[in-house]
Amino acid sequence: MKLPTARAMPDAFVILFFIVLAAAISSYLFPAGWFVMVDIVDSAGNITQRIDPQQFFMTYDNAHHISLFSANDKTGLTNFAFDGMTSGDRMGSAVGVMAFILIVGGAFGVVMDTGAITQCIMAMIAKLQRSQVLLIPLLFIIFSLSGAIYGMSEEAIAFCIVLLPLFQALGYSAATVVMVTYLSTQIGFATSWMNPFSVAIAQGIAGVPLMSGAGLRIAAWFVFTVVGLIFTLRYAKKHRSTVDATLVQANDKSLNNQCSSFDILVLLCLLGVIMWVIWGVVSQGYYIPQIASQFFALALVVGLIAVIWRKRSLNQISSAFQKGASELLPAAMIVGFAKGVVLLLGGDDPQQPSILNTALHYAGQSLATLPDVTSAIVMYIFQSIMNFFVASGSGQAALTMPIMAPLSDIAGVTRQVSVLCFQFGDGLTNLVIPTSASLMGCLGVAKISYAQWLALIWRFQLLLTLMASAVILFAVITGYS
Repeated sequence: MKLPTARAMPDAFVILFFIVLAAAISSYLFPAGWFVMVDIVDSAGNITQRIDPQQFFMTYDNAHHISLFSANDKTGLTNFAFDGMTSGDRMGSAVGVMAFILIVGGAFGVVMDTGAITQCIMAMIAKLQRSQVLLIPLLFIIFSLSGAIYGMSEEAIAFCIVLLPLFQALGYSAATVVMVTYLSTQIGFATSWMNPFSVAIAQGIAGVPLMSGAGLRIAAWFVFTVVGLIFTLRYAKKHRSTVDATLVQANDKSLNNQCSSFDILVLLCLLGVIMWVIWGVVSQGYYIPQIASQFFALALVVGLIAVIWRKRSLNQISSAFQKGASELLPAAMIVGFAKGVVLLLGGDDPQQPSILNTALHYAGQSLATLPDVTSAIVMYIFQSIMNFFVASGSGQAALTMPIMAPLSDIAGVTRQVSVLCFQFGDGLTNLVIPTSASLMGCLGVAKISYAQWLALIWRFQLLLTLMASAVILFAVITGYS
């Protein structure tokens, strides 16, 4: 069964273009603001810089008005298409994420071109006929735990590439693969009790003990994961094709003999790199540059094996890498354009004049006048909106928590609640925001348009929002700390 067409929905590039126009116009309507940073000394004598919410300044200087087609560091003008794609450095910025997507795509282009996965998938399917009912639940739980424990996100793109042929051979739709890999990781990410890239940073800025409040978060992870798994299983069953499954059952004997020693060696290389990535992220703190290098090493090793076995020539390996990268080029370009929107609004540096900083300041002032329950929900909504512009969990924590944590004191809720609001707002909206590099990368791999994804996920997103609101209300009522 096909995905909903949702013809009325524009393409992601069209959506981003109109957002760019809105950002440019807003620079003439709203002032740019910035905060003063102050040094905070902890009990161990360590000095960290944080935003001082009481020291906020604004300017209506024409230098901060936006021009879509200029780039001038002296006036603050920016070219969203160029600067968005080239901003920052390799450590998780737009240019780093774009390079990551292209390199991983090229690496798996080489792996897929060898035919090893295709050859062995059918042999695996024959053995899964009796136990495939466990396939989706086990993978979903594993990926959800990965999101909760070490913040797995961009890595979902690689797993999506690996699992897509297997799931399609079993009759499942491409959207099911995105749900099993990406949706599960974001549920784990949003309900994590120990993610070092979001929860630990937010708790440190808020001044609460690291990894504290784990009990409620673990309970939330369990409930949200079960609900997400049920949603995925229902969708997978409803949209599963019986054609491939019937074909597999009719050819069980021949399937068992298709996986050669060459195919097994390639798959072992793939498995080894995946384990290497997990080890690096968990124990060595590897991030985008290191992970990209690991998958590039995979392309080199697999390519060398294919040449030695005389399965492919060097030129064919090169072509396969280029083809794999080109298939993910649209997703990489969207990441760059989305970053350009943030730059048009002045960027996310709290010390530089930015419309984002102005929005943050006034939102903070408004929260201080609301009842505790209402203010907590508004904090959650605000964090969800901010995630569109600052999709990085650590970046959003650094930008918003210095203000949200003190405001929670004024609003009558605990700082742990403010961290929880950040966590839900940052994680759950990753399922729908076009500025999420991981989401757009997975959709690009599965060849699902952003409009199609919104058409099938919006109801579930609404359910997650209601569930998150219920957890936040419970936390406020019980004095969660």
